[in-house]
Amino acid sequence: QVQLVESGGGSVQPGGSLRLSCAASGSSANVYVMAWYRQAPGKQRELVAGITSGGSTNYADSVKGRFTISRDNAKKTVYLQMNSLKPEDTAVYYCNRVTSKPWDWGQGTQVTVFS
Repeated sequence: QVQLVESGGGSVQPGGSLRLSCAASGSSANVYVMAWYRQAPGKQRELVAGITSGGSTNYADSVKGRFTISRDNAKKTVYLQMNSLKPEDTAVYYCNRVTSKPWDWGQGTQVTVFS
């Protein structure tokens, strides 16, 4: 079983930036499509951005042009660079593989964008 550890969250003002990291243990982590998800209070978890093992990416419309997902397969780490943050980006951010059977979810990392 792969263990996921997210980090890098914090509190920023609108327009600010944060870089999230997701470290995945286990030798199999590099072969999967990985994604960042987020869950705001009272809302369902939603996919924010995904990346294949080869580096192809896709984004939710709400973050296109502001967020960039990347991965370092040697470090088994996935990143999310978040720029031009908005209050509606406030949520707990998680990473996981994109399959019908995700790994156990990590603790996530809180991102708060306050006015």
